Amino acid sequence: MKGNYGWGLPVAASTFAGPIDFGIKLIHAAMFAIFILWAIFFAYLLLRYRRREGRSAQAGYESPLKSLIPDFFVLVFEIALIVFYAIPNWHRIKIAGPSPDTALVVELVAEQFAWNFQYPGPDGKFGRRDVQFIEPANPIGLDPQDPAGKDDITTVNELHVPLGKPTILNMSSKDVIHSFFVPEFRVKQDIVPGMKISLWFEPTLAGRFEIGCAQLCGVAHSMMRGDAYVHTPSEYEAWLKAQSGQAPATTAANAATGNSNGSSTF
Repeated sequence: MKGNYGWGLPVAASTFAGPIDFGIKLIHAAMFAIFILWAIFFAYLLLRYRRREGRSAQAGYESPLKSLIPDFFVLVFEIALIVFYAIPNWHRIKIAGPSPDTALVVELVAEQFAWNFQYPGPDGKFGRRDVQFIEPANPIGLDPQDPAGKDDITTVNELHVPLGKPTILNMSSKDVIHSFFVPEFRVKQDIVPGMKISLWFEPTLAGRFEIGCAQLCGVAHSMMRGDAYVHTPSEYEAWLKAQSGQAPATTAANAATGNSNGSSTF
């Protein structure tokens, strides 16, 4: 995972990482160019209209309209950036998104200071959750009497997703505002208590990527981290089968006692 970071941007590991990186680089390049051009222009003005022997310094401008020409070019660039780059990419990432029928759908419940993930079992249905069932061995409050939840898979601080397939996270919080952040996927989204907020991404690179909380959420905020594992389709199916074969209470106890695999099924 250390190889994912360098002097520049982290490795690009999702379908919209490229367009986002392009926007970042374009804006930085434009700001650098504007800085250089304005510096040259100011130097020219200081030299051209400076005070010298037999002539006083000149101040003012020829016409208000002419003085606004540089600002006009900057305004045109910014409008073009919004119309041709920002709006289309915002629509693609935040408005359009994949259909749940063609994506992996995972429920995420954030809390101080952990990430709890819930996957539907072979029946494709999520079990019902209720706060009255929350306890250390059942952090998301999965209803033990709901048949739909008998085969659900839950993990703590581990998100497992297949390569090349969109993943939709339906996110909620048990306590305060958190922010789900995976730099390599270029995704960051606040999770607000009382709301269910969706986020999606499609991995393009297999491996392990760090999940961080990008919103100060309490005294152990810096410890609220997890890992996103991107598997090949065959590896992901093998992981699903391995998790489905475990007893519900077993993996919850493993997560609570610090088992190395960090996954739990309820």
